[in-house]
Amino acid sequence: MIPAPFSDRLAALLARGQRTILGIAGPPGSGKSTFAAALLAHAQAHGLTQSVILPMDGYHLANAELARLGRATRKGAEDTFDSAGYVHLLARLRQQQADEVIYAPQFLREIEEAIAGSIAIPADTRLIITEGNYLLLDRGHWSRVRPLLDEVWYVDVDPAVRLQRLIARHVQFGRSPEEAEAWVMHSDEINAALIETTRSRADQIVRRD
Repeated sequence: MIPAPFSDRLAALLARGQRTILGIAGPPGSGKSTFAAALLAHAQAHGLTQSVILPMDGYHLANAELARLGRATRKGAEDTFDSAGYVHLLARLRQQQADEVIYAPQFLREIEEAIAGSIAIPADTRLIITEGNYLLLDRGHWSRVRPLLDEVWYVDVDPAVRLQRLIARHVQFGRSPEEAEAWVMHSDEINAALIETTRSRADQIVRRD
């Protein structure tokens, strides 16, 4: 269920009659993916079948590369993504040719790796919902993301709820409760503190309590 203010805002963006690229940002565990999926379902239920979700997580560096760089224990930090590649994809989507299909990678938590060419985006795609942690970060290649998006909505949630979700997610994908909690406190929460500093740059704040 999408609250009326956000369904109305989405309708206004789409009423312009051109491709809309909507960013959904927020810290780990805030519910970005769930909200993006709800937005997609809402759009498709209202006849917008030419719509797709494009997760930023597809640009995670491969585990072997993270190990080579000495960043494996910080997976999810801003420098563990191919941020330039993500920017390049968004720029291509802004200039997509009528006969072109653009393919994007998708991150699979089951194997903790991204798979290239997993998401097909035809030229007639009207709505692209891209979600990720660092869409509003104003440094490095990340600073080039915001100008390529029509709007960015920031998903906010009670910190205690967010921590519970994160720990449960890590347990679901193979960590023990102790390992999950340690990872959350020493990795995810460091990233969350940085991401929360970007909140003021969002066009809309979405409360997901």
